[in-house]
Amino acid sequence: MIDLNDIQNARMRIRDHILPTPLALSASLSDACGVPVYLKLEHYQITGSFKLRGAFNAILQLSAEEGAHGVVTVSTGNHGRALSFAAKNRGVKATICMSNLVPENKVSEIRRLGAEVRIVGASQDQAQKEVERLVGTEGLCLVPPFDHPAVIAGQGTLGLEIVDALPDVATVLLGLSGGGLASGVARAIKSRRPQTRVIGLTMLHGAAMKASLDAGHPVEVEEFETLADSLGGGIGLDNRWTFAMCRELLDDVILLSEAEIAAGIQHAYAQEREVVEGAGAIGMAALIAKKVTDLRGPVVTVLTGRNIDMDLHRRIVSGEIAEFLRTLP
Repeated sequence: MIDLNDIQNARMRIRDHILPTPLALSASLSDACGVPVYLKLEHYQITGSFKLRGAFNAILQLSAEEGAHGVVTVSTGNHGRALSFAAKNRGVKATICMSNLVPENKVSEIRRLGAEVRIVGASQDQAQKEVERLVGTEGLCLVPPFDHPAVIAGQGTLGLEIVDALPDVATVLLGLSGGGLASGVARAIKSRRPQTRVIGLTMLHGAAMKASLDAGHPVEVEEFETLADSLGGGIGLDNRWTFAMCRELLDDVILLSEAEIAAGIQHAYAQEREVVEGAGAIGMAALIAKKVTDLRGPVVTVLTGRNIDMDLHRRIVSGEIAEFLRTLP
C-alpha cells in the first residue's frame, strides 16, 4: 500500500512543477450547513485539475529508456491533459486513448499540447484495450489515470496541503472515480489525522468504484453520459491499488443525481464566483442537497477541476439545462 512517506516524497519531487492551491472559506455553504466549509481550489491547478500532481510524479520517475519509448494512457480527459503537459515539459512523447464520451473541449486541449489522440469505443474500458495493444506492440510506457503507486502518491499531496492549512479538518468531500485521488488524499489525511472522515462522491449511474465496493470486488459497469464526465470509466477488473485503498480508507460513498450536480455547478458560479466542471462541483452539490449525514466541521470540499465545455456551463448556470437533463439517465 501507499504510505505517508511515499506521499511526502512525491511532494518534494513535484513541488517545482505544480501549484499549491488555496483553501478558501465559503460563507454561503458555512451558513447553510451550520459548520465552517472550506473550498480547496484545486481547479486553479495549471492544467485545470488535480491530475497534474499524479502525472508529474509518474513522469519524473521514468527511466531514460521508458522516456525514450514514450508514454500512453487511457483518460476521460483531465488525466490525459495533465500527462500531455507533463510529458511535453520533459520532452517525452504522449499518446492518449479516450472513448467517444469524452467532451470535445478536453480532446482538443490534449491535441493542442502535442499528444497523439486516439478515440476508441464508447467506454473507458474499450479505450483501455487500445492502450494495452500499444504497450504490447510498440513498447510504450503505461501511466494509468489512477491505479498506479506514483499517481496515487502524487494525488495524495493534495491531502497534505489540506491538513497543513486546516489541522483540525473533520470532513473531506471529494469526487470518486477510479480512486486515485480518493485513496491518495485519504491516506495522507488519515496518516496525520485518523479521525477525519473522508467521503467519496460520484454520479448516480455508471459509478464503477461504488458498484465494486458494494460487490466486494472490481466489477464492470455500463458508462453513461453525465455532467460529471471526469468521474466516468471503470476501475479495471485487475485493479491492484485503488480498490483496496478505497475499501480501507473511505468512510462513505454518496451518489448524486444529474440535477443535483447541475445545482452544484450553479452554486459554484452564482455564490462562489467559480467556474467548475461537474466533478469539481460534486462536493458543493452534496452539501446543498444535504446528502452528507452527521456532518462534522470544519469541512473541506475539493473543487477538482474547471475543464467544462463553456457552452454547457452557460446553459447550466442560466437555467436552460432542463431539456438536456431529461436525456441523461
